[in-house]
Amino acid sequence: MSKIKSLQLILIVLIAAFIGYYFGINRVKVSWEKYKPSVAVINKEAPPTQNSVDFSLFWNVWDKLESDYYDKTKLDPQKMLNGAITGLTQSLDDSYTMFLPPKQNTNFKSGLAGQFTGIGAELGTKEKQIIVIAPLDESPAQRAGLSAGDIILKVDGEETLSWTLPFAVDKIRGPKGTSVTLTILHKNSQKPLDIKIVRDTITVKSVTGWVKQIKEIESIKSITGIKGRENEKIAYVRLSQFGDSTNKDWQNIISKFDLQMQSDSEIKGLIIDLRNNPGGYLSDAVYISSEFLKQGTPVVLEESGQGARVTLSVSRRGLMYEVPLVVLINKGSASASEIVSGALRDNKRAILIGETSFGKGTIQEARDLGNGAGLHVTIAKWLTPNGTWVNGTGLKPDIEVILDEKDPDHDTQLEKAVAQLLK
Repeated sequence: MSKIKSLQLILIVLIAAFIGYYFGINRVKVSWEKYKPSVAVINKEAPPTQNSVDFSLFWNVWDKLESDYYDKTKLDPQKMLNGAITGLTQSLDDSYTMFLPPKQNTNFKSGLAGQFTGIGAELGTKEKQIIVIAPLDESPAQRAGLSAGDIILKVDGEETLSWTLPFAVDKIRGPKGTSVTLTILHKNSQKPLDIKIVRDTITVKSVTGWVKQIKEIESIKSITGIKGRENEKIAYVRLSQFGDSTNKDWQNIISKFDLQMQSDSEIKGLIIDLRNNPGGYLSDAVYISSEFLKQGTPVVLEESGQGARVTLSVSRRGLMYEVPLVVLINKGSASASEIVSGALRDNKRAILIGETSFGKGTIQEARDLGNGAGLHVTIAKWLTPNGTWVNGTGLKPDIEVILDEKDPDHDTQLEKAVAQLLK
């Protein structure tokens, strides 16, 4: 009798479990069937185009994700749309053509405006890897030991190999006081290194400079033939980027230098430091170059995809036509800084000292798409006045000088530039 009761009890439990499971899965199924995205899809119609493209596959996949994907909470229509547009730009295999959702677009504009929160490093891509183009002066990135050419393998433990550049920037930036751990592979190193960096407010002053007696320049040690000339002076200007305030800041400091040079014959020349300058506005590069080249002189050639070339030439009067000039470059000098360097050398106005530059030879146009989003489109490539395309190869300096990483306080490149001006 007890066995029969036990069997009845087991049977009741199984029936109850089955009923619970049945109603449970059907309840979930009903809830998924009733799920509707919170954002309606509008403006499905494609714009007129010369090429015939069938978008039915795209909308078929979209509909199937909405109906069949198991976790409906992950179906964010705006995020799905942004991802599709990002994939569209990535299909061009051009890391400089990119779609920027509102947050990333705001971050980019803040950087050119000269203030943002993050680690203070300009990033780029090379061979589908995220790399450091240049750490900004006195930034957390520079203090932590990041240098131009470093490969960022991971961010907070996540591998970066498949990341887009905007996605990497978004992951690394963050509120002041928070930290991010980057797994870095330094140049000429085989062992990755984890570096923890505390984010801060980054204020970029795009132009700084000074006029000093040679004996007052802290980072140089010895120059052959300097004996008796220690009181002679050198003017120095550092450009960290070509951003929103660069032209104004440049004009302020160059006007002061011009007045000093007119009254002080001890100033032997000017050094323009473009090391670790990742670039910026093309118009700024033309403006800066125009300080040293006479009106009508070609600064840069812009070449379209069809091969048509347009020459951008000097269109303003500069103040430094006759001043002896040296330009410092390194592997962190890219884009607009390479345009200035190439223009001054090709026009025999300056010599380049340092290391081979980064090699970014294309021009992007930034376009606002509305609702805060933006699009950067490569519209042309640029060449130096002599027709050199630096893309992927960079500008090789006239005098190559490699810094001694074991002695960071000794700036051998600056030292060589000073020696060149004293000849």
